Amino acid sequence: MKRRDFVKNAARTGAGAVTAASASRVYGANSRVHMALVGCGGRGTGVALRMAKAENTEFTVFCDVYDRNAARSNERFGGTGKTVKDFREVMEMKDVDGILNGTPDHWHAIPSIAALEAGKHVYCEKPIEHTVQEGQVMIEAAKKHPELVFLTGTQHRSAPHIMEAAELVQSGKIGEVRFVSVWNYSNMMPDGYGTAPDGEPPEGMDWDFYLGPAPLVPYNPLRHGGTYRAFRDYSGGRLADFGVHRFDSVHQIMGAEKPTSCNATGGRFCLGGMGDHPDVLQATFEYPGWVMAYEALELNGFGSMGRLTPGLPHHGSNPNWKNRPNGMMFLGTEATLIVDRRAIELLPERRRGRRGGPAPEPSKLEPIARGNEEPTAIHTQHFIRCIRDGEKVRTDAVTGHRAGNIAQLAYISYLAGRKIKWDPDKEVIIDDPEASKLLGKKARKPWDQITL
Repeated sequence: MKRRDFVKNAARTGAGAVTAASASRVYGANSRVHMALVGCGGRGTGVALRMAKAENTEFTVFCDVYDRNAARSNERFGGTGKTVKDFREVMEMKDVDGILNGTPDHWHAIPSIAALEAGKHVYCEKPIEHTVQEGQVMIEAAKKHPELVFLTGTQHRSAPHIMEAAELVQSGKIGEVRFVSVWNYSNMMPDGYGTAPDGEPPEGMDWDFYLGPAPLVPYNPLRHGGTYRAFRDYSGGRLADFGVHRFDSVHQIMGAEKPTSCNATGGRFCLGGMGDHPDVLQATFEYPGWVMAYEALELNGFGSMGRLTPGLPHHGSNPNWKNRPNGMMFLGTEATLIVDRRAIELLPERRRGRRGGPAPEPSKLEPIARGNEEPTAIHTQHFIRCIRDGEKVRTDAVTGHRAGNIAQLAYISYLAGRKIKWDPDKEVIIDDPEASKLLGKKARKPWDQITL
């Protein structure tokens, strides 16, 4: 990437010449951390509210291409902050220590890289990339600035029960794990996110700026806000939204993050409404010594299995139903471990003895069934402690990128219509020039600064 010219070439405000105080600032236990929220929608604001509960943390700037969003977020924080439309103005503010990037996926790379270049710490919502190439360039930028904190918003990494799951698997307590199942289900029938006519953007919205590197299209209310994920131009859909959390957790629990192939299939079979993501997707990933299967379904919300233990909290589940719409299952030779965002369950394996032979010894493992708190607050406050106290970063740019790669590879295989072989060290698709073209995406000027 042409880092030296990145902000200068793309900017209207000359932010490339800025040197931020945060780059050389030494933080003490009582230092106040000043943050800017870039992308003031519902998720960005919600994460910021949790982060602001960390001691001596203050959000002072609220940036969004839609004035109403910035104003609303500012009000949620007391109304004393500054609101701006252009993220490059934030880069000029020497009293801003870091940014929380809560923009749509297609905007995750550019402001995050610009912030690092301006000497600011970065908390970037997942997935940190909209293409594999974007993630590679973000890693380059983060490596250039080791004095700055870059944290990916894959908050499962801060959940104690997922750390426990990693210990159970990697210590061998549940035996050999050669197969992992991951799933995200939701019933979006019949019309998905619905339909809406094109029209004029609302007052106070810079629609061209919102589209940024994405293709220029007429304004449509479904292309921003909570429904933007229906469109490939701005998001990888359920695969990138829900899947990346779990891919990162599988990597954490298995202690491995480099698949060697992916074979995905599916289609948009019966879901109506606007959008271009499949309503059924199944992907199989080969890792050295084990296999992961992933399912995404938008036609049924039950999940790949139902609830086993009454009363445990499960992410996205209906308390009056027995569904488990999101989860991960690690099938070991000694036990089955089932994990999701809020709970962990362990079921000792009951083996059958060989006919005519001695009965197998009963498992010495005790069952586990325990719920845990939602980890977003833990993870966001971990970011502040990384800045102020030097706490070790749990999900840096490399970790976030490798989780994002899984979603990207599945989408590439799905679009190509065939299995792809992946070199995880060189990060190239092997012997498939057509599929390799999907590792990047041509961006609209002047936002085409990310090049390798």
